[in-house]
Amino acid sequence: MGKKILVSVVSLALVGFAFVQIAPPLIEKSLNQVEPSVEPSVSPATLDFHNSLLVGDLHADSLLWNRDLLQRSDRGHVDFPRLREGNVALQMLTTVTKSPKGQNIHANEAEASDNITSLVISQAWPGGTWQDLSERALYQAQKLHEFVARAPDEVALVQSQGDLEVLLAERAAGKSVVGALLGTEGSHALSGELANIDRLFDAGFRMMSLQHFFDNKLGGSLHGKSKLGLTSFGRDAVNQMLKLGIMIDVAHSSEAVVRDVLTLSGGPVIVSHTGFRGHCDSSRNISDDLMKAIAAQGGLIGVGYWKQAICDISAAGVAEAIVYGVNLVGEDAVALGSDYDGSVITSFDTSKLHLITAALLEQGLSEEQVRKVMGGNMVRYLADNLPEV
Repeated sequence: MGKKILVSVVSLALVGFAFVQIAPPLIEKSLNQVEPSVEPSVSPATLDFHNSLLVGDLHADSLLWNRDLLQRSDRGHVDFPRLREGNVALQMLTTVTKSPKGQNIHANEAEASDNITSLVISQAWPGGTWQDLSERALYQAQKLHEFVARAPDEVALVQSQGDLEVLLAERAAGKSVVGALLGTEGSHALSGELANIDRLFDAGFRMMSLQHFFDNKLGGSLHGKSKLGLTSFGRDAVNQMLKLGIMIDVAHSSEAVVRDVLTLSGGPVIVSHTGFRGHCDSSRNISDDLMKAIAAQGGLIGVGYWKQAICDISAAGVAEAIVYGVNLVGEDAVALGSDYDGSVITSFDTSKLHLITAALLEQGLSEEQVRKVMGGNMVRYLADNLPEV
């Protein structure tokens, strides 16, 4: 190899290495921000109460980013050290596989070019993930499995009722192990093939959402063009998920899809990250009447922490949305659904969840109600709906 060619190859390699090392962290810092604010003071008694809770969160997209989640980071919202600081016992980690350029909460084209492809390439993910959406989800699952293998005393993968029982026993014994669960952010991860439901289940996925920001083969998105319900393929997919014991998440689904799923399943569904339309009149949120129907069927609604869902991202604002939900659908149907690391701006990261506990108490919820919405309802839902083994 000639000297000039060698220099060019080395230069390109260095540029590529620098791009992978520098660009993705800068992108994440710009998208997953914690807005500077004055932190409210919290009494020692309230901190003790918070630390007595089983805290759970139904939605965080942290596996999308090239961070070692076993290490405390100065960017993003979630890693396992910060989860322990926030006394989080259960964290659903959701895998993003596709998101449209020009993304908005009103209407997106189904065939819009994809934001995630460039992020996948820039983060130097394996070549199979560059075009295959199932491989993107499976790669993110693999990262979680590797975290568990490296630090089994810090993080445990929860796939069954038995796993949940073991985790709760360890927490009761004073261990700070965090139970992690796998979910999808939209069923684009199926790549249009029902067989991929089984592949994802075998990889540990126990919750699947049906849509993200645009319509897909399963049906209409809340932010898509059609606003249609489940397709024939969508019905087949939901039936297969239910057969395996996969929990159905209708966050981002059109109202018609939500109604179809409620009818088809006859049982409980999850809205993993949302707000309430009557509290925050945003196109990101479905109607209060439909929220009541979800709750009436035993469903669980995770309240998010970002502006488009709750209009006010302060801890007090999150608490107001939760209290509204409790008054609307009942204290047994409301949970936390942060959407941490989902390209959102929040006012605190997961290490500061005691701020929500304090705000809920200040706004009049009883300690028992706070126990439920901060994680008790999620624990109960998982115990009832995860596969037995």
